[in-house]
Amino acid sequence: MAAPPVHHSVHYPWYKKEDTDAFFALFQNNIANFVIIAITMLGMDFPASIVFGQVLPGAAVAVMVGNFYYAWSAARLARKENRADVTALSYGISTPVMFVFLFGVLLPAKQLTGDAELAWKVAVAACFISGAIEAIISLIGRWVQHHLPRAAMLGAVAGVALTFIAGEMLFKTLEMPVIGLLVLAIIIVGLVARVAMPLRLPTSLFAIVVGTAMAYLIGDAGGERFSDAFTHLGFYPLLPNLAWLEGLGLLFTGMLAVLTVVLPITLYNAIETMNNVEAMEAAGDKYDVRECQAVDGVGTMLGALFGGVFPTTVYIATVGAKWMGAGRGYSLLNGAVYALATMFGLIAALAAIIPVSVVAPILVFVGMSMIATAFQSNDTRYYPAVALAMLPYFANYVMTRFNRAAEETVSGISSGVVPLGQGAMFTAILLGAMTVSVIDHQFRRAAAFAAVAAGFSFVGLMHAPKLAINAAGDYTLGYLVMGVLFLYFAWQEQRQAANRPATPGR
Repeated sequence: MAAPPVHHSVHYPWYKKEDTDAFFALFQNNIANFVIIAITMLGMDFPASIVFGQVLPGAAVAVMVGNFYYAWSAARLARKENRADVTALSYGISTPVMFVFLFGVLLPAKQLTGDAELAWKVAVAACFISGAIEAIISLIGRWVQHHLPRAAMLGAVAGVALTFIAGEMLFKTLEMPVIGLLVLAIIIVGLVARVAMPLRLPTSLFAIVVGTAMAYLIGDAGGERFSDAFTHLGFYPLLPNLAWLEGLGLLFTGMLAVLTVVLPITLYNAIETMNNVEAMEAAGDKYDVRECQAVDGVGTMLGALFGGVFPTTVYIATVGAKWMGAGRGYSLLNGAVYALATMFGLIAALAAIIPVSVVAPILVFVGMSMIATAFQSNDTRYYPAVALAMLPYFANYVMTRFNRAAEETVSGISSGVVPLGQGAMFTAILLGAMTVSVIDHQFRRAAAFAAVAAGFSFVGLMHAPKLAINAAGDYTLGYLVMGVLFLYFAWQEQRQAANRPATPGR
């Protein structure tokens, strides 16, 4: 009698060569955000002691905890499915959410209090509340995922990828054309065409070394960058504090207006996590949406306990890491490097040394892979829905880039830019969902999505600057009219079906 086959459990490595590429893509994406946070907050007159001593260490704690958890989660999936090609989820600060917290929470809090420390405490409390809300949303995450079409969710993510990541970073690439275009060429050859680099170096590392060396050789970087780099070196311990508790008191006694920004952006964050987990499932790794939203919420709350003011999320770069063939090592390395780099002030130093035009092309690739995935993981008939879902982010990009001057700056283009940009994630998903439903001739479902859009517009989650009753009346009416039209077509199809002669049996 033959012996039963022995199933050997597959070896899932702690680190492999492909993790290096993915590490650099994720590290750069996060470092770009950390640098923007530092420059913007210093520009708003927040002292360096708060920026480098509290906000960045708090963000590093959240990034570290989340990355370590998702590395463990990848190992669990690898064991469960007995395969070694599982990619850990990327984790970090979402760029659109970061801008909302900078200009929708920190800046108004600073203007209202006139005190940088009080404003920081209010923002820490807002961040803590955001994490708590996302942890609660995790309870309904899977239900929402089942009822939203993939084309709508991935189209919305592709909109972020096109504008905030690929588009924005292509601008940065061309700020130093000789260097930027050379690095972009290396990225296309190594990461898109998958051609090996000299000395078998990871593509991203080769690109950064060549690009940075070129920048200094042709004098585009300037020697003063080096001297600037060392001004922020020091020791910034990762220590918890009670700023969040004091901030809660301030929030509920006189700054409730700030919370009207927190709710929609937290919903956005939860949906972004859901979309990115969905994109990962389409690429071959199935993670639990509810668990990921809960981890993101807890990670955000932990960051706030250490002084951080920015919610964290499963990152849009995850599919890029999957395409690169990464495992869990890039996630572990990212968490560890962030903690160390923040504690010793190395993030500011690194950001000063490496020109943005050198790191930007790698993020262009991340954006490209996200947009490609949105189309590749959907049936061709849903491409129009994906395309429509991408468009609201074009308006959101213009709006957030001009911040508070948006109305005046863009009114010359169209009065529709700012309202389309407000709540762009919701608008993108709901327009995409309506289009998918109509393509499938599910007109009643399309009408239901139109009703949700009308409700969101009525309370100000979409097309309005803040939450209020009847916040965007014209838009509410517009979506209701859409719903009525869809119901008419549902009725017409039903009537045609009823009048169709029955097919006689054989």
